[in-house]
Amino acid sequence: MSNQFAVFPFVYLASQSPRRQELLTQLGVRFELLLPRPDEDAESLEAELPGERAHDYVMRVCIAKARAARERLVAGGLANAPILVADTTVTIDDAILGKPIDADDAVTMLTRLAGRDHEVLTSVAVVDVQGELLAPALSVSRVRFAAVQSDALRRYAASGEPLGKAGAYGVQGRAAEFIEHIDGSYSGIMGLPLFETAALLRAARIDF
Repeated sequence: MSNQFAVFPFVYLASQSPRRQELLTQLGVRFELLLPRPDEDAESLEAELPGERAHDYVMRVCIAKARAARERLVAGGLANAPILVADTTVTIDDAILGKPIDADDAVTMLTRLAGRDHEVLTSVAVVDVQGELLAPALSVSRVRFAAVQSDALRRYAASGEPLGKAGAYGVQGRAAEFIEHIDGSYSGIMGLPLFETAALLRAARIDF
């Protein structure tokens, strides 16, 4: 049977995020990690371009990650299988809120979100075994933060949870106490929209 018609028992996940690993496990998808090599400049892929809109940014970064992951697989001589990639960002006032560099930066971001609505954008894509990028999907959710007092934001930032998370919070963690309303995909806000992901994995003939 050719690769075009084969069914694959696992997918490579090109992400270090434990939330994405948890969500794939929730779907019943077997996966193996395909992480950047030490010599790869993974952070440069997430650099913003001047004047770039958040929707364009998150899609561009996802596609760039997908291409880098495919090159990594081929260069490493690994068993061929589809590759799953995703990228998440938070946007408010047309600004992109990435991962905070420290607790003070996290407080600045959270203060900006407090008492307001913002968008969480997660792009997800799959590279098939021929190296073709299946049409990436974009999940857009709106999140409303309550008007949280600054001392509560500082305590949350000091916990360390905001570090490594776009917008300086994790919906599945302690920040849930700040969230008044969600309109969209909870799993997308976590970092991997399961509806869109499942459709892409089935299109890539992943068995789950």
